Amino acid sequence: MSDIQREVEQLGVRARAAGRVLATSEGQHRDKALLAMAAELRRSAETLMQANQKDLAAGQQAGLDAALLDRLTLNSERIEAMAAGLEQIASLPDPIGEITALKPMPSGIRVGQMRVPLGVVAIIYESRPNVTADAAGLCLKAGNACILRGGSESLQSNQAIAKCINQALATAGLPAEAVQVVQTADREAVGALITLSEYVDVLVPRGGKGLIKRISEQATVPVIKHLDGVCHCYIDAGADLDMAERIVMNAKTQRYGTCNTLETLLVDTAVAKTFLPQIVERMSAAGVELRGCSQTVAISPTVAPATEEDWDTEYLAPILSIRVVDGLDAAMAHIEQHGSGHTDAIVTNDYQRSQRFLRAVDSSSVMVNASTRFADGAEYGLGAEIGISTDKLHARGPVGLEGLTTRKYIVLGDGHIRQ
Repeated sequence: MSDIQREVEQLGVRARAAGRVLATSEGQHRDKALLAMAAELRRSAETLMQANQKDLAAGQQAGLDAALLDRLTLNSERIEAMAAGLEQIASLPDPIGEITALKPMPSGIRVGQMRVPLGVVAIIYESRPNVTADAAGLCLKAGNACILRGGSESLQSNQAIAKCINQALATAGLPAEAVQVVQTADREAVGALITLSEYVDVLVPRGGKGLIKRISEQATVPVIKHLDGVCHCYIDAGADLDMAERIVMNAKTQRYGTCNTLETLLVDTAVAKTFLPQIVERMSAAGVELRGCSQTVAISPTVAPATEEDWDTEYLAPILSIRVVDGLDAAMAHIEQHGSGHTDAIVTNDYQRSQRFLRAVDSSSVMVNASTRFADGAEYGLGAEIGISTDKLHARGPVGLEGLTTRKYIVLGDGHIRQ
């Protein structure tokens, strides 16, 4: 065993011990720690920005592009946003210990389910140092210990944030080891962490496709993840086309680099000649590059021909692919073949077709007459999210506090014995 493997294993040992303490802690104590974390971040703002400057200088020297440097940057506004986010998490109801479905059995016992923490959550992420505070806060609220491994480009920032968090935990009377940051940028640490099944209960990767693919293929610990966000919006023959235009423009142009951004527009043949010219004009004016099927190009010749690869591509950029389809079944067949199981929407005023779409499309979020940009924990009333899952076990869709917990059966008796 190498030194790095031993170091990571010790993180797991300490996290497991801290997780046992958190699992039986009172919600008010965890909330006290969250508020202390927010206060410590504010008090340490200058120190955090100084550490961040070291990461930025190293990033510039390494040739990181402007977008990555922007995601890496910590300023007073972003530090305040981290602190406010922790306070928001503290204000959410405590999920731990909730008992549901308690009902009497013919034997006289009562059987129900209790919500409990997962235990130890490992989160591997890139770039944004604010994820350190967000992930720590969500895991703590859900009663989990966590091991955080940020990108090498944000190592100094993450360590400074972790120091604030550890100090706040100790102040609140909870184990500082409830939140631990991997102290090395060596990639070997990732390999050790994703196979630490004796101590880690679940992995959450947040980052590029390469990172998530590697973790999915090599991890021996269960993973909550999504690989792609190839999101679709189908404009049905029964759609209000003005509504459809608003939804499509928002889904594509509000933000380009998010996993819930629209990447492929499907338009029913019955409305294509009416709808396509207006949406092409709006998208082109917004600076969106359009790639379409042969029918789309025939109706709107300014659209470039799409390739087969386009239908499977998550652009994360001002590019949109468009396909004309012959009805609802063809739209759903396209989504089944090319979708990533993330978020897909239909725009229609036909109730029966909307219900068929909801039942048949096998994605983590399926929408009727709404922008795909709503696929987000905060928009779903979860308060915050650790990420999006396109898996079916254990969590699906935006993963908030509930997704960071599990349930166990409880049985209440009064001296009952089985006959």
